[in-house]
Amino acid sequence: MDKSSYLTQLQQLTSNIMDVLYEAEYEQLEAFVEERQVIINGLVEQFSLQPASVTEKIEIEQLLGNDNEIVARMNVLRLEAQDWLHKRGQAKTQRNAYESGYTPDSFLMDKKK
Repeated sequence: MDKSSYLTQLQQLTSNIMDVLYEAEYEQLEAFVEERQVIINGLVEQFSLQPASVTEKIEIEQLLGNDNEIVARMNVLRLEAQDWLHKRGQAKTQRNAYESGYTPDSFLMDKKK
């Protein structure tokens, strides 16, 4: 594949994720990152053979302009997951405090003085 087709794929992929960014779940973002990495690896290989033209550099810079927004969405999802894990840990701690800590077949013996 040549550089222009990699750039076209990258533009299409970025456009698709930007269209659904705020409704996207982490699975979609994970798939986006993995697919993007494959395309970028191809671009790096192509650019090692022939340096990028001015036009290609401009296209790449425009695509990179979306990265801040994508990373911000990823951070929101990360914080939501972190909050959920924290709440889960608190609930577990509270549940453990109320669960019986004794054996049902045991006896309690009082001593008379």
